[in-house]
Amino acid sequence: MAHTYAQQLIETLERQGVERIYGVVGDSLNPIVDAIRDSKIEWVHVRNEEAAAFAAGAESEITGKLAVCAASCGPGNTHLIQGLYDSHRNGAKVLALASHIPSLQIGSTFFQETHPETIFRECSGYCEMVNSVDQGGRVLHHAIQSTVAGKGVSVLVIPGDIAKEEAGESMFVDSVIATGRPVVYPDPVEAASLVAAINEAETVTLFCGAGAAQSRSQVLALAAKINAPVGHAFGGKMDIQYDNPFDVGMSGLLGYGACHDAINEADLLILLGTDFPYTEYLPAGNVAQVDIDGSHIGRRTTISYPVVGDVGAVIDNILPHLEDKTDRSFLDKQLRKHARVLEGAVDAYTKDVGNHRPIHPEYVASLVDELAADDAIFTVDTGMCNVWAARYLTPNGQRREIGSFRHGTMANALPHAIGAQFVDRSRQVISFNGDGGLGMLLGELLTVKLHQLPLKMVVFNNSSLGMVKLEMLVEGMPEFGTDHDQVNFAAIAEGMGIHSIRIEDPARLREDLAAALAYPGPVLIDVVTDPDALSIPPNITWEMLIGFSRAATRTVFGGGVGRMVKLARTNARNIGAAGKIVS
Repeated sequence: MAHTYAQQLIETLERQGVERIYGVVGDSLNPIVDAIRDSKIEWVHVRNEEAAAFAAGAESEITGKLAVCAASCGPGNTHLIQGLYDSHRNGAKVLALASHIPSLQIGSTFFQETHPETIFRECSGYCEMVNSVDQGGRVLHHAIQSTVAGKGVSVLVIPGDIAKEEAGESMFVDSVIATGRPVVYPDPVEAASLVAAINEAETVTLFCGAGAAQSRSQVLALAAKINAPVGHAFGGKMDIQYDNPFDVGMSGLLGYGACHDAINEADLLILLGTDFPYTEYLPAGNVAQVDIDGSHIGRRTTISYPVVGDVGAVIDNILPHLEDKTDRSFLDKQLRKHARVLEGAVDAYTKDVGNHRPIHPEYVASLVDELAADDAIFTVDTGMCNVWAARYLTPNGQRREIGSFRHGTMANALPHAIGAQFVDRSRQVISFNGDGGLGMLLGELLTVKLHQLPLKMVVFNNSSLGMVKLEMLVEGMPEFGTDHDQVNFAAIAEGMGIHSIRIEDPARLREDLAAALAYPGPVLIDVVTDPDALSIPPNITWEMLIGFSRAATRTVFGGGVGRMVKLARTNARNIGAAGKIVS
């Protein structure tokens, strides 16, 4: 039986299956940490509360369950904010325990006073302060239920003195938390309108996001019936792309292949479970959108056929009413184009790479992809690491990829990897770290060492903020403030007691990467890469850059792509069954 509110809180989290809490001890949080000490929950000591929120978010993304982070009052809990923004926008089920100054002192500009119930309002679906122990049980239940129900991050603000008081009523914390996800079927009128639009269109392209992840079989069935090319946003890559005979790649800033042409040349574009934010890459003409959240529909481009519902349920509902499209010419055209673009990119990015110094980052990403386990979890920093992950990591239905794909903050890869590795120490977790991102939360290497997490941390060390450099060049600005002195991250990691290797010779890259990935404990792999590798083919022209600034990504960002070219080649060869391939 709980004695204090802190103990009631921790016992409630235990019953909900929480296995660990990420955070930094101190001040008003101490009563809660003391309650953790007497529980089965593991306390994960990170070096910055921001990392705690990232780690909890990654844990929840991997497990689909509740994950928890915690921080002390004032500057302690304000450090949580970037990780909470990221977790909230990723839809992670995260509860943040933001301890607060003594309740008597609130409003007096007391030492370390902030107003966390206001600060965290924008990056949470539920944010409330505990004003008494009786109310505390109620808001604890509400916070857990809100985030588990998919409303985003919940923040519980707890004054330190209340945490130490005798626990109040348990009526609400004894409730069973609802975890089910209902299937949402479409409104008949909206579904009928979409069916009519598909039947009327001669050519249709499907563009899939993370919301289509659980509906892969339905998406492929729809594509087969109407001979539709299938493109994807970054969020849909790992679940939609693999073994997909209709794949035409990805659109957007990181895009490659024929996706841009396929979505802009089709008579009808159908957005499936994606809130793809870049309006300039989407047509404003005949577009349909299917999303379980009606508030997402129509906020990126003009939508003629809105349908609210689960992607899979909607497709199951409309498929029997669709007419078969027997003409494959549009699909085959896009598949040929996709294969041709990827073939050219492979030549551009792999020629003489074994002799190029500094090492091509594309070569690094391609080799990591080849050597990594079939069920590896990859975490990727924002910036050029997103590019290398988008183009060179090969999905297969078992691998997972986590990044700050919606919030777009730097320094996420290492703390995300920490959370992912805690879930399963036997599963390979590989982080793609930019040197800029790693430098921001460098102290989390100490977290990796303390907890002996067997992470494989690849650092793309180009002494540059590469994506910012590219942004400046595209805008016609001379690059400025993007470069910094070379840092030996391997030496820093060694100083922290982490096994590390620094790779400067491309001839040793494969051998050293293989050895590092096979090492039984944590490893930092510091690869000195080319700062001028900005994901653009070497024959880039100024006209192409201007074209990119106008969203012509099919030319500028038209390539990339490691082992994914095999799928494109296979799909292009399979066109032979319907007719001779024409370049």
